[in-house]
Amino acid sequence: MSNLSAVIKKMYNKTIKDCSDEEVYMGLLRLTKDALKNKGYNEGKKRVYYISAEFLIGKLLSNNLINLGIYDEIKKELSDNGKDMAKIENIENEPSLGNGGLGRLAACFVDSMATLGINGVGITLNYHMGLFKQVFEDNKQKEVPDTWITKESWLNKTDRSYQVDYKGFSLKSKMYSIDVSGYNNKSTKLLLFDSETVDESIVKEGIDFDPAYVFENLTLFIYPDDSTRQGRILRIYQQYFMVSNAAQLILDEAKERGCTDYKDLPEYAVIQINDTHPSMIIPEMIRLLNERGVDMDTAVEIVSKMCAYTNHTILAEALEKWSMDYFEDTLPHLIPIIEMLDKKVKDKYGEKSPLRIIDDKNVVHMAHMDIHYSYSVNGVAKLHTDILKESELNDFYKAYPKKFNNKTNGITFRRWLLYCNSELSDYITELIGDKFKTDANELEKLLKYTDDKKVLQKIIDIKQNNKKRLKDFLKENTGYEVDENSIFDIQVKRLHEYKRQQMNLLYVINKYLEIKDGNIPKRPLTFIFGAKAAPAYIIAQDIIHAILCMQQIVNNDEDVNKYMKVIMVENYNVTAGEKLFPACDISEQISLASKEASGTGNMKFMLNGAVTLGTLDGANVEIKQLVGDDNIYVFGKTSDEIIEHYEKQDYVAMDYLLDDIKISRLVTFLMSPQMLSVGDYDCLARLHKEILVKDWFMTLIDLKEYIEVKDRAFEEYEDRMSWAKKMLINTAKAGFFSSDRTIKQYNDDIWHV
Repeated sequence: MSNLSAVIKKMYNKTIKDCSDEEVYMGLLRLTKDALKNKGYNEGKKRVYYISAEFLIGKLLSNNLINLGIYDEIKKELSDNGKDMAKIENIENEPSLGNGGLGRLAACFVDSMATLGINGVGITLNYHMGLFKQVFEDNKQKEVPDTWITKESWLNKTDRSYQVDYKGFSLKSKMYSIDVSGYNNKSTKLLLFDSETVDESIVKEGIDFDPAYVFENLTLFIYPDDSTRQGRILRIYQQYFMVSNAAQLILDEAKERGCTDYKDLPEYAVIQINDTHPSMIIPEMIRLLNERGVDMDTAVEIVSKMCAYTNHTILAEALEKWSMDYFEDTLPHLIPIIEMLDKKVKDKYGEKSPLRIIDDKNVVHMAHMDIHYSYSVNGVAKLHTDILKESELNDFYKAYPKKFNNKTNGITFRRWLLYCNSELSDYITELIGDKFKTDANELEKLLKYTDDKKVLQKIIDIKQNNKKRLKDFLKENTGYEVDENSIFDIQVKRLHEYKRQQMNLLYVINKYLEIKDGNIPKRPLTFIFGAKAAPAYIIAQDIIHAILCMQQIVNNDEDVNKYMKVIMVENYNVTAGEKLFPACDISEQISLASKEASGTGNMKFMLNGAVTLGTLDGANVEIKQLVGDDNIYVFGKTSDEIIEHYEKQDYVAMDYLLDDIKISRLVTFLMSPQMLSVGDYDCLARLHKEILVKDWFMTLIDLKEYIEVKDRAFEEYEDRMSWAKKMLINTAKAGFFSSDRTIKQYNDDIWHV
């Protein structure tokens, strides 16, 4: 009797064949959790604490089975007993612990820490309802709670609990853990702090709740709406809850591992601050050390040797800043420490220095504090780090040139290839062996097959099978039928104007109008979008509305829908991504140059043989260097040119409409009778005006070249062998973007665990 059969027999006194899919899933959950505990955890004197507001870990069952090395065995056993692994996987809820690339990156990093045997843990909050679940009604995004926690889940309750003090009240925490398995190695843990008094029942209509009821709401949602003062204060409460628990845990665990003198603390713990959300770990750790008898100057010195900061943005507005009066209302005990840290900076660099932490308006710049009181500051792609050093954080770079370093992002290619594209993974194993599963650079061995027509045809066939699977998923998700023989052009990522989904939308309008004019494409085209917009981000909501309007117009137009379809995936998440990445032909990475720090979707598409259509932004720059000019489609102004436009403030959207009748026609279509017949006038008019009058992220500056290059990509797709060669080269060169490589660099250069 196999382990699974034995577990199910013990739980239900049945055979696998006689169990429901739900019972089989519960058996697999029990089996997997026990196996993870039994193989043990990475340990050592020094531990990495990777603190992040989000960890977008995705469904865990299959990923854990793969890393345990028993996925194929379990899948066969289920099949032999009349059970479908895919149906059983669908029973699992996806943990609602993140939103976009920041959270997915953090999840990849914990996976790679486990795989490489690094003693490290992730720390976040146990959000009960995540960001939100996205549903579409009346061609608009509607937000509803994304509840995921069930009685039996991956969460393990621990006996850790801490008190977190605020102005006028305290909250008790309880700590949960989720085991994260390394590939053929021991496990590590994602630690999640929850409030003892959280109450899901206070959520009423949609995702609305009273932000004043902190006892009940603290760990309900990630990123509560910060368009109101009460919402911003709730964010501070949340962030402090995360870091105060983390700081207390770090001190306790260091003591348990043998730290008897706090001066030695940096030998026991390193804190990686992932973006500015966990920045309060710095003053909180100083405060706790001072409480335990360490003088302030020594505490500052200790913490500065423990903390490392990852910057994830070039957008100034994304670097958190909090007015000091918020701290007066919430965390007055941190104020003397923040003021002391600021005074040290001003004493060294001057009262009016751009390096100060507290500015003239009494606003605290969290990133400034991170840079001053961390020993390492890293960007997440070469271009991003260069921009930080040369412009955005140039004053800090001049002050601390040795602190700045680059760690280009990576992805767990085991999830994004072995699991979600098993047919391609198996074929790669057949061609080059299986060493690539632990050393992604081995994928380069595929390059010897670039002119092998048999191999190229097989890669085309595998892509076609993945497109058929995606076709079924899209039918279920959206109700629309797509043609698997069409070109799948995909843009899935967080909805933000700088990512320029609105530019892709204008291309879709362009293609629709061309077909209406009788210009039929050689092959049908399927344009796929997936994105959530923050509830308070009105223009982002309007862009989703306009895409959904175009979806309705195109897909219901019998003159057009046999030549093109528009699909907006509802509630885009990791599970949807696992269907989308393997099926993609053209990967849309079209952010305004100088605005995307890195991107990681670009890496997942590349790994699965999609060809990038993109600007020279973020990690696209490194993709181009790796695959060469013939295997990527690049367009648009360079980052230097865009930065110069911002400095001169000489970009005027209206000029592009006056100069080019075609561009004018596309933008005007947003207010056309067709759009207004299916859309909301106010939403469409607001988006139309935004593009005409403001267009802060320069939708129109690259539009003409974008249309030309995208059309050329569609033309060249018709040479199937040539395109298959591009696919093969992209997969072969994707090994550089393994998160194993990234984490090894973090450890070699920063953590030294």
